[in-house]
Amino acid sequence: MSRFLFALCLLVALPVSAATKVLVTTNLGNFTVELNEAKAPITTKNFLRYVDDGSYVGTIFHRVIPGFMAQGGGFDQALKQRPSYPPIKNEADNGLPNNIATIAMARTQNPNSATRQFYINLANNDFLNTQGNRTGYAVFGKVIKGFPVVEKMATIPTTSNPQTGMSDIPQQPIIIEAMKVIK
Repeated sequence: MSRFLFALCLLVALPVSAATKVLVTTNLGNFTVELNEAKAPITTKNFLRYVDDGSYVGTIFHRVIPGFMAQGGGFDQALKQRPSYPPIKNEADNGLPNNIATIAMARTQNPNSATRQFYINLANNDFLNTQGNRTGYAVFGKVIKGFPVVEKMATIPTTSNPQTGMSDIPQQPIIIEAMKVIK
């Protein structure tokens, strides 16, 4: 019995692997994202590569649609696209749904085209999940603190840019000033 209790005490004393968290600082305020490395290992590794190399700093949330999502990480204030690493394999079949406050990878029509752009869901967007033979968009984490900052993004009036063909661009730039891994 004493060996059992000793073994149980050892198990309880083992450190628990905490999920990686990223603090995102914008000119509207801060929010924290908790990454799900267990269910989206490729996607989180890719996202953290951009966080670690500092290349998200100075990018903007260039597409914000109230009641839908806020997308960023790919363009600077001049709407110049930032360089990216090669595309990654889509992990949309990981069981994480595109629910409010989740973070997911943006991509083109090609399911395996995600590079650096991400979005944060402002609503439950079930139509972005994998359904049947239609590949969804890979969720890899959730905003766990500061979600009102993300919601505030959707209150800023948007415009279009005929030169780039982009729309839903916030008239007041929403700038990523810093991103860092926190404990």
